[in-house]
Amino acid sequence: MNPNASVEFFDQQFRRQVAAGEYALNPFESAALPHLRGKVLDYGCGLGNLAIEAARRGCSVLALDASHAAIDHLRTVAEQGGLPVRVVEADLQSFELTEDFDAVACIGLLMFFDCPAALRQLSQLQARVRPGGVAVVNVLTDGTTFLDMFAPEGYCLLKPDDLRARFADWEILSFTPQEFPAPNNTRKVFITIIARKPHAAGNGA
Repeated sequence: MNPNASVEFFDQQFRRQVAAGEYALNPFESAALPHLRGKVLDYGCGLGNLAIEAARRGCSVLALDASHAAIDHLRTVAEQGGLPVRVVEADLQSFELTEDFDAVACIGLLMFFDCPAALRQLSQLQARVRPGGVAVVNVLTDGTTFLDMFAPEGYCLLKPDDLRARFADWEILSFTPQEFPAPNNTRKVFITIIARKPHAAGNGA
């Protein structure tokens, strides 16, 4: 796996967080946690704070990330706690899923791929949610002006309406825009969408 600039950026950030003992859920993870149940995928898990909390609440979790520092940390925490978390280091821009889930969380990841890859992986995540299951997707969107995190080879800032359209056939439980100030008078503009996949026709509610 060839690390790109975004992976290197977050690898350094995760090392700093581990050194400082910073493991609190961020606001997006806190919003996702109540919707996670059963078999969970944490796609772009970072340090795994969400995966660990979901496992402590009885979920079985597959946690994936490209950061070696993050994966090392999460594997150690999960093993020490005897928690049902499978931890895999992977290039998520091209990773192929082979199993289905009751809930999928993808927080703060897809915007770091070029747009064709981001939309391809989003479609794959949606396809791997079981009927009646929930997807939680959080991305930086159009309007974001803090770009220091992004690799020069490509990134994707979706428009909020485009993200909503991707879930047009789902029950949208929440659609939350949030904006945060960033260095040098820039800003980060996020959307978090939480949606339930419809049951197949004839399978009941």
